[in-house]
Amino acid sequence: MSFVIGRGRGGIDSKPTGELGTYRALDGSAGAPLYLDVDQPHAVLVVGKRGYGKSYTMGVIAEEVAKTAAIAPVIVDPMGAFDTLENETSRDISTEVFSRPAVTPNSLDPRSWCALLGLSPESSAGALLWQSAQRARSLDGMQTEIRESDATQADKRAAINHVEMADSWGVFDAADGLDAATLAGSELTVLDLSGLDDGPMNAVVRGVAESVYRARVRDESGRLPWLMLDEAHTFFQGVAKPALERILTRGRAPGVSTVLVTQRPSAVPAVGISQSDILISHRLTAQSDVDALQAAQPTYLSGSLEEKMPTATGEVLIVDDATETVHAAQVRKRETEHGGDSATATEATVVDGTQD
Repeated sequence: MSFVIGRGRGGIDSKPTGELGTYRALDGSAGAPLYLDVDQPHAVLVVGKRGYGKSYTMGVIAEEVAKTAAIAPVIVDPMGAFDTLENETSRDISTEVFSRPAVTPNSLDPRSWCALLGLSPESSAGALLWQSAQRARSLDGMQTEIRESDATQADKRAAINHVEMADSWGVFDAADGLDAATLAGSELTVLDLSGLDDGPMNAVVRGVAESVYRARVRDESGRLPWLMLDEAHTFFQGVAKPALERILTRGRAPGVSTVLVTQRPSAVPAVGISQSDILISHRLTAQSDVDALQAAQPTYLSGSLEEKMPTATGEVLIVDDATETVHAAQVRKRETEHGGDSATATEATVVDGTQD
């Protein structure tokens, strides 16, 4: 009998299911197949030190959810590691990559705008920004609202300067920015944020997270979003944090799933660990990261997570809180090319021709 992480035994053919890998036998050989439930919403946390396969595992999950027509999968890619999904060899996977994507300004609510630009809503300039974000759909419109207000010139200038700073990031576009409708397709959407600073990256993620969550709460999107974030700790340390925490704590009822991938679980807020119903752990060696996971260790896990930690690349320990089970597994091979490997001197091309 096969096992489906997040669901239990059986049910392979009756509901949407993804192939995750195989059980890992005591001698290291591959055992029975292991699957992942993609029917119900889940909060998945994938952890591991650099080079042990955590991004590879997210690619496997992305491939599987992309095969289910009722799911709208979105990958947030801060390192440019998932562009290779667009050159897929699997006919079941359709991918669209957005390089340096933009979001619509109104995908952020007024409170988010104040947090993004570091203006307190109680300050005069912050109040101007709040009001302009309520009334306008574009950055130009926000500046017009500020100029036409009854505020002092100093407050207007301060608010406009902050809006101009956001404009300089190049991640807001009222006409062509990503919104909930754009992100609701069945194709795998990859948001390539490589090259952006933390502020603009967080702005995009907050806009995307708020858009997909609101669309599901309002029942405006038929497909169920799966929001997958590589290097997730980056976004929990910026203005995207409140939007992500809201999805983690409230997202399952409207049907929003998350996959958070990080090499630093100690930098992820406790809610990011405690609200995850599926933990997929690759090898970890930093004691602070191991301690962060063990702080939320379930009572049904015999022994400690540290004792059960995998040692080889591709090996994982899966803690399935939905079924209160623990599994030692090997992640399956990717169907698409993996783009997360580090560059090496051996492969580098030197300009003077001494190495090619």
